[in-house]
Amino acid sequence: MNDLSDVSLSRRNLLIAGALSATSTAVPLTAEAQPGTPPPTATKFSLQVNGKQHALEVDTRTTLLDALREHLHLTGTKKGCDHGQCGACTVIVNGRRINSCLSLAVMHDGDKITTIEGLGTPDKLHPMQAAFIKHDGYQCGYCTPGQICSAVAVLDEIKQGIPSHVTADLNAKPLLNAAELRERMSGNICRCGAYSNIIDAMTEVGA
Repeated sequence: MNDLSDVSLSRRNLLIAGALSATSTAVPLTAEAQPGTPPPTATKFSLQVNGKQHALEVDTRTTLLDALREHLHLTGTKKGCDHGQCGACTVIVNGRRINSCLSLAVMHDGDKITTIEGLGTPDKLHPMQAAFIKHDGYQCGYCTPGQICSAVAVLDEIKQGIPSHVTADLNAKPLLNAAELRERMSGNICRCGAYSNIIDAMTEVGA
């Protein structure tokens, strides 16, 4: 019995000693790595946002979304999932819609960017904004800026003849129908479920 106890105790002590050794080895490496880490680098660049030129100097890791919200104070563009899955951060860059949370701001030096603030004002609404109001294309409203920016770009895509995954004939101009609009807007999530109303608004504007 005594021999077995000694073996058990020795094994326990061995495991404890091994864990302590691993910890003591890892901690100094972590501590030593930090001083050698280069500091964040700020870069100067410019953006043309809603028709106005802006000179910025931000950390190279700053997303376009954060540059718009935190540095230019254009908070109409919303931060939802921050993983490019909900579409709340959709803006139009050089005529093309993108998820601004997935794009670094420094990548857009000189680009022309349109946010929800640049589409219309309370006194002079963009036709898509007016249609969303008419057809109740929103409920809580959080996703609405991204929905509207995406909707405007979608109609432009169809006008240019750019096909989608549901376009039946790639040699013909895409149709302005519910199937096309649903497919093209599938990257914009509305948790309130106003999808049918959004399609109605887009159909009216695109007609």
